[in-house]
Amino acid sequence: MVLTLRDLFREMNAELLAKAKSLGFSDRQIAHLTGRTEDEIRALRKRLGLLPSYRLVDTCAAEFEAYTPYYYSTYDRGDDEVKPSDRRKVMILGGGPNRIGQGIEFDYCCVHAAFALKEDGFETIMVNSNPETVSTDYDTSDRLYFEPLTLEDVLHIYERERCWGAIAQFGGQTPLNLALGLQANGVNIIGTSPQSIEIAEDRKLFAAMLRKLGIPQPPNGIATHETEALEVARELGYPILVRPSFVLGGRAMQIVYSDAELRHYMRFAVEASPERPVLVDKFLEDATEVDVDCIADVGNFPNPADGHIVIGGILEHVEYAGVHSGDAAMVLPPHTLSQRAIETIRAYTHAMARELKVAGLMNVQYAVKGETVYCLEVNPRASRTVPFVSKAIGVPLAKLAAKVMAGRTLAELGFTREIWPKYWAVKESVFPFSRFHGQDILLSPEMRSTGEVMGLDADLGVAYAKSQMAAGAPLPLSGSVFLSVSDAHKAEAVAVAKEFARLGFNLIATGGTARALEAAGLKVRRVFKLAEGRPNALDLLKNREIQLVINTPTGQTPRADEVRIRTTAVYSGTPIMTTMSGARAALLGIAALRKTGYGVRTLQEYHRAVE
Repeated sequence: MVLTLRDLFREMNAELLAKAKSLGFSDRQIAHLTGRTEDEIRALRKRLGLLPSYRLVDTCAAEFEAYTPYYYSTYDRGDDEVKPSDRRKVMILGGGPNRIGQGIEFDYCCVHAAFALKEDGFETIMVNSNPETVSTDYDTSDRLYFEPLTLEDVLHIYERERCWGAIAQFGGQTPLNLALGLQANGVNIIGTSPQSIEIAEDRKLFAAMLRKLGIPQPPNGIATHETEALEVARELGYPILVRPSFVLGGRAMQIVYSDAELRHYMRFAVEASPERPVLVDKFLEDATEVDVDCIADVGNFPNPADGHIVIGGILEHVEYAGVHSGDAAMVLPPHTLSQRAIETIRAYTHAMARELKVAGLMNVQYAVKGETVYCLEVNPRASRTVPFVSKAIGVPLAKLAAKVMAGRTLAELGFTREIWPKYWAVKESVFPFSRFHGQDILLSPEMRSTGEVMGLDADLGVAYAKSQMAAGAPLPLSGSVFLSVSDAHKAEAVAVAKEFARLGFNLIATGGTARALEAAGLKVRRVFKLAEGRPNALDLLKNREIQLVINTPTGQTPRADEVRIRTTAVYSGTPIMTTMSGARAALLGIAALRKTGYGVRTLQEYHRAVE
């Protein structure tokens, strides 16, 4: 008779449990195999005295004394090499393995937290499992545990080191999902409480908070199965934005335009259940998306009316709403929003920070349509834009936030007023498309970037142009522009093409776009569509006869021709804009460079302009 692991584990005993742990089975896996809960397995292990020991990796290979030990856990017999000190310790939970959709910006925040808490006399314990990050460098924290970010592993370290507190705000969604479980097991989560984090993450609690504060949000609903999703969609009206709850990096988020697309999404993209509902939002077409990063210390006061809330930056997206904030180009300060909209954003941000009793960082995402400001989501934690904002305004927000979370106030730290730069800072994302042959480059609610760059200048157009240079796709100052846009964008394309023609660029287009440009009195070189013959856009791109591509999708399912044009532009190093807002930004940048060129100033020189 063949016995499965499930059969073996059914008769759980001390010897079998010890063997399972030495083979690497987690408490959660053992609980699943034995029909018990993770808490029951943990309690059983503790009763049996079955705990991991920690071994040391000598970071200096015994050449000289290592001041920052690396530890890893094992259930093999042997000495435990951890020697806890009597100093007050704070554990910092990192972001875990890096992958597309998990920003390295969170590692920046963890590193700054370690530096800040060291300055305030704490011993810092970093928990992270990614060797390619600065948080795992030998000189960042006092101790490093190279362990997975799971409830089981984090609890072991916290208890073994006898930590005073733990920071879950700085590692992104991965540690944030552990906050309630850690708190339930006696961990002191410092900063914004896990209960406030839950209000922001839970759709029903979040909606109730917004109603209480009088803050509008797009009409929305929750679906636990396909039929319910279709009912919600018909009530809201298409297009809708669908996403799993507790999503990381916008994974499996999608804009849906029909019942057929929604059915496909519910059947193949997600596994919906009462425990894991799908969130359904009315998608606001042509709305301007805005990110806000703020820091607050109101959670450190018994009365939330006390303390300070300071907005670090209001960033206006270049692309319309629907592109993940980790992928979108952004401008700080906002360049098209009205003063009324900005004041509304400021008021909403302050109200939510007080309601959530924030101690540390908070990120809010808004959509502005006309003069109405909708709140899309709130994250009472560090965000991907914190490093960018910190560098743009010259204030280390993550360092200040770590000190606030440990009990300091913003008044003590000398940061109580909002900084509004007298120059423009443009964030542009860097993508890995050139390494993925045939992958379409269209941006979506799912994050795909692997980094970001900054352009600074007193002129917005020059700042945008600098950001494109830094991203590896400098804007051309002359040559030919290829346009191929959807019917919905033809009127905008005509206006943009007129400006390019005025700057002396040649216009190249395929059938429908060419007819629209010619009808407006523009001189256009027509080229074949790929299936019609040659020369076509691919030939011109390969021959370097096109210096800029403006190509917007003609439908929700990209046509093969469009994908080939976009990917060829990437491989040939030709700048490409896939939205009309991006095309207008490129036009602005080219016009500014043609007029004034660009100069170079140090970051410190820019910062002195806001002092």
